[in-house]
Amino acid sequence: MRVSILDQMPIPKGLSAEEAFGRTEQIALLGEQLGYHRMWLAEHHNTHSLASSAPEVTAAFLAAKTKRIRIGTGGVMMMHYSPYKLAEVFKTLAGLAPNRIDFGVGRAPGGDHAAILALAEGRRQAFNEQYDKLAITLKLMNNQKTGEPIYDQVVAAPPHIALPEAWLLGSSGQSAMQAGQLGVGYSYAQFFTGNMSKDIFDTYRTYFTPSYYMETAQIIVTYAVTVAETLEEAEYLAKPIDISRLQLMKGQIIQGISPDEARDYPLSEMDKMMIADNRKAHLVGTPQQVADRLRADQAYYGFDEVMLNCNQYTLTSRLHCYQLLAEQLL
Repeated sequence: MRVSILDQMPIPKGLSAEEAFGRTEQIALLGEQLGYHRMWLAEHHNTHSLASSAPEVTAAFLAAKTKRIRIGTGGVMMMHYSPYKLAEVFKTLAGLAPNRIDFGVGRAPGGDHAAILALAEGRRQAFNEQYDKLAITLKLMNNQKTGEPIYDQVVAAPPHIALPEAWLLGSSGQSAMQAGQLGVGYSYAQFFTGNMSKDIFDTYRTYFTPSYYMETAQIIVTYAVTVAETLEEAEYLAKPIDISRLQLMKGQIIQGISPDEARDYPLSEMDKMMIADNRKAHLVGTPQQVADRLRADQAYYGFDEVMLNCNQYTLTSRLHCYQLLAEQLL
């Protein structure tokens, strides 16, 4: 089983965006050293708590800083961009870091209504046409006719580039069939809802058609994970993440707080129940406990790769989390 990293570039309370970018670089360098397969960057808008608004730019920076690990987007929110722009950006990235770039795209907005409106310059977005947009983007990258006059008059530059791997993200199963039909990899965000099922992955495999971008069906599952040498320490480090996720479920996005602040954070009985239920999407424990759970899930669901999202408060804790999991899984 391959093991990879997803970074949302969190900006915890008291940290600057520049420091958050520096943390991302350190995680990429450690990930490469430890043998992680790939590192993806998320896309989020209109927030003070995450620095990941332009993952394709960060990907270029990290690709220049590393030599082996694959670098990609997990994902670019394609509703905001033209297929032609996406094709040229990712062909450029693929030319700068040959055979190391992943074109990962999602259908979500990555932000609230105000962000959607601003990114579209006030125009109304076509939410129901994104699979068509991805199909056109893939054809443009591969120098194929799209059947759309506005795109069939142009060539996506630069030419003669070994193209990136292509992946479609999903968190509910709705994208599984389309990912298969388009011949791209399927990346399931277990850390969103904790509701993955065999049926979702079976649907993807049933509809999978080999393409330039993917010869065989490939599935990544992404988990939020907190590990430490003891369960007590893991719970201490996990509580700020639990609280951030709780507030997100209530429609509030807050900057990450420290474990000491989280320890004294007032929680109602309902809050505690919501956090407990949300542990389906946030694995907490010793490295052995979490590794055993990941192996058991892989054996049961049959996915090919696990992607880890470790959003602890300090850089030391995040690096240590990836180190401990690498010792168990790599």
